Amino acid sequence: MSNPVLVVVGAGPGIGAAVARRFGNAGYDVALIARSEAKLEQLGMALQDEGITAGWTDVDITDRDRLEAAIGRFGAHAGHIDALHFNPSVTRLKGPLELTADDLLADVDLGIASLLTAVQAAVPSMPAGARVLVTGSISADRPWVEAASLGVQKAGLRNLVLALDAALAERGVRAMTLTIAGVLAADTPFAPEHVAEALFAAAQTPDADWRPEVLFTGA
Repeated sequence: MSNPVLVVVGAGPGIGAAVARRFGNAGYDVALIARSEAKLEQLGMALQDEGITAGWTDVDITDRDRLEAAIGRFGAHAGHIDALHFNPSVTRLKGPLELTADDLLADVDLGIASLLTAVQAAVPSMPAGARVLVTGSISADRPWVEAASLGVQKAGLRNLVLALDAALAERGVRAMTLTIAGVLAADTPFAPEHVAEALFAAAQTPDADWRPEVLFTGA
């Protein structure tokens, strides 16, 4: 039987890398998607050096056709996608009086709409028991005024995840968002590896105990 497969959308050096590493060390094959080819290659090769099977594709995730095609290829190659981790957001340092409508729409496109594209592309390859795991933030409830669009992204993302979870449940697939109630930083309770551990634990939760939103208050 082939290994389970994790697709990471927004595979950066922080949470995305930590999630890829945690799942990879548990026996998952890992597929990485992000915009920077050089950074993806660096992460993918580091994972391979650690004995984790990893592949990667550089994609601007706001390019819906390319994102859909990349996820479709990963699913077709493996025959299944068992976990999809969505990590991207935009931290645009503009308050609500400086932020333009175009700024906001661009940030929502990346931070929310891309999740919809990713899930719709992955669903045909997701068996019962598969999981959609999303990086959330307490900014959904406590806006960061200096980066006003971030809270909008995270609030909309949570709402979309709740809707996706309800729609996917009949397939035996579940979706959740991990609301991080703190500031991400190395060597703290909110270090990326602790967030990754919480997401991995959520992925193992059976349907009977499933929660579509989990509050993470630190390890």
